[in-house]
Amino acid sequence: MTLRVAPSLSLFVRRTTLKADGVSTLGHVVESAGVPLTEVGTLLVDDREVPASYVPSPGDSVEVRPHAHPQRVPGAPLRFLLDVHLGTLARRMRLLGVDTAYESTDIGDPALATRSAAEKRVLLSRDRGLLRRRELWAGAYVYDKSPDAQLREVLGRFAPELAPWTRCTSCNGLLRPAPKDEVADRLQEGTQASYDVFAQCGACGKAYWKGAHHEQLEAIVAQALEFTGS
Repeated sequence: MTLRVAPSLSLFVRRTTLKADGVSTLGHVVESAGVPLTEVGTLLVDDREVPASYVPSPGDSVEVRPHAHPQRVPGAPLRFLLDVHLGTLARRMRLLGVDTAYESTDIGDPALATRSAAEKRVLLSRDRGLLRRRELWAGAYVYDKSPDAQLREVLGRFAPELAPWTRCTSCNGLLRPAPKDEVADRLQEGTQASYDVFAQCGACGKAYWKGAHHEQLEAIVAQALEFTGS
């Protein structure tokens, strides 16, 4: 049995000539070749589409294709879970209003996969082994190392609905307008004197205002909106 893997998936491939034992499913065989099923959109055997549960025969010629973009994920709303290595991406997704859970400590692969299933969140990771866990509800490999490119990857692959400035970048809670006197105890004296418009997270209580880094954040939002045509 031979595998033909799409060029975009070639970085995963360890081998392309595989033995069909008449018992293992095609999904198992593809993953044993190195390709996580989270990255597989379509499986073709002799140009005929088959499910991952198909049991291949020795002479089969298998073609592995990636997901079409945007990738549709069953269920709604679209929510994400990021592992400990994707903190900057998590904050940028929250900045855009995308529901993004994030583990700032390494809680282990089984716990991450279980949370993905329990909360029906798409798990984003650069850990190939994590993405092969059976407990996962849905997952996706993050191909690039740059946060800018990673954000474009997620926006292009999943096309999540954007609502900038509506989520707390620290905890993912929803923001609401807040009068200055309500957040005064959380502000330094200079901030109180310089700013009048504030928002506050309804979950953790963190206060937000258009501070020194706001122009940089505005640029991230503007680039994302331009990229998605929003």
